[in-house]
Amino acid sequence: MQLNHLDLSVSDVATASAFLIRHFGFTLLQTKGNHGMAVLAGDGGLVLVLTRHEEPTYPKTFHIGFLVDDAGKVGAKHAELAAAGVNGLSPVQEMRGGPGFYCRTDWGILLEVANRTPLQAS
Repeated sequence: MQLNHLDLSVSDVATASAFLIRHFGFTLLQTKGNHGMAVLAGDGGLVLVLTRHEEPTYPKTFHIGFLVDDAGKVGAKHAELAAAGVNGLSPVQEMRGGPGFYCRTDWGILLEVANRTPLQAS
C-alpha cells in the first residue's frame, strides 16, 4: 500500500506553502477557500495538504523529516535558511548516521533536514 498524502493543520496556509515551495522544492497544485487549503507536490510523489486551523497543536516531538542525498547539502540548506532569517535553527550535528539539523517554522511545524542511509525493510 502506498502513502497517498499527509494533511497538516497550519495557522497560515499561504505562508507555510510559500516556505515549502521556496526552501524545499514543493510545487503548488491547488488552493481552495481563500487560502484555507493548499495541495503541494514534493519529490518522490509526496502530496502534502495544508489546511488552515487557527491554533493547531502538535506533540513536542512531531516533525517532518527531509532526507538529502549528499552530506554537503545539509550545511548548504542550513546556511540558506539562516540567510533567509529562519529562527530556531539548531546547529548541524551528527544525527543517526549522518549530519542533520532541526528548525521550528513560524507556522508551527518542526522540520528536520538530514543525510543518512534510509532504513531498509527487513
